Amino acid sequence: MTKGMDAAELAKFSPFNALNSTNIDELLKDVIVLEATQGEVLFSQGDKGRRSIYLLSGTISLNENDDVKETLVGGSEEARNPVAPVLPRQVTAVAEGDVRYFSIDSEALDLTLTLEQTGIYEVGDIEATMTSAEGDWMSALLRTKTFQLIPPQNIQMIFMRLQRREYKAGEVVIKQGDKGDHFYIITSGRCMVTRETPGNGSNIDLADLGVGATFGEEALISNEARNATITMLTDGTLMELGRDDFQSLLNDEVVVSLSHDDADEAVSQGGQWLDVRVPSEFKASSKANATNLPLYMLRHKLDDLDRRTPYVVYCDTGRRSSAAAFILNQRGFETAVLKGGLNCSEL
Repeated sequence: MTKGMDAAELAKFSPFNALNSTNIDELLKDVIVLEATQGEVLFSQGDKGRRSIYLLSGTISLNENDDVKETLVGGSEEARNPVAPVLPRQVTAVAEGDVRYFSIDSEALDLTLTLEQTGIYEVGDIEATMTSAEGDWMSALLRTKTFQLIPPQNIQMIFMRLQRREYKAGEVVIKQGDKGDHFYIITSGRCMVTRETPGNGSNIDLADLGVGATFGEEALISNEARNATITMLTDGTLMELGRDDFQSLLNDEVVVSLSHDDADEAVSQGGQWLDVRVPSEFKASSKANATNLPLYMLRHKLDDLDRRTPYVVYCDTGRRSSAAAFILNQRGFETAVLKGGLNCSEL
């Protein structure tokens, strides 16, 4: 690992250049800057790691089996885009000299793009009730695996239905063996997770939870009793979501997904590709004859779309396109989503 990078440098790359400064600063925390010497492999053909790789300086070759398919030079227009993003990787990236590059979690990047472009980060009513000591709990929460699995169109509704509650140090939030009735998010303070051992009734400390951590979902999903006790270690504030809201809003909405072959067939039968990525991503790679309408512009440009045409919506991963399809379906359009997006190979 080597010297890091700043927000201005990160904003030169796509699709970071489509994000506001606050979200760029947040993503910068997840960036890992690395160096490689001549002959060193950045990633191998067949790799399935969900990290986007960007070349900062130097030259790399992209090799399929033993054949060089392409070379990429840092600082070029092509290098503003992620290197060989399709998973599993179709090529091996090899340093042709000293190179500097960075990687970032692809899911975190795509989730941030989706949330910003659907307006889900605009939850001022909740933010207005926070104190400066609580920190950015929403950003921490949105990066958890639990929330990465929630349909983007549901997240804003979840924030709207959360109820704020203050707790004192030593207060029991949930007790092992009780029926589950809420899902909890820590916005300030710390909690201890303990479990009672069979026989002697003593407690084992399992985890110390801080801001942005969540708990309580297991009992709601399984409909079983709580399997641990959660106690406040300090005074703090929790956001609570009731059982019914949890179960309805964490279930996926009905969005039709098509495999790559079925999507191609749908387009050949009169459908239209709709690319909802930002223009720089569209310029770097896109489906033939696709229409580019970025997610953040979708609500304002609906009149540009033909309601008689079925659309196959796509992005890199399927997350932004699912959010777009939900918006379009609400307004009477016929849509389907390219399953897994462009960066998912079905080979």
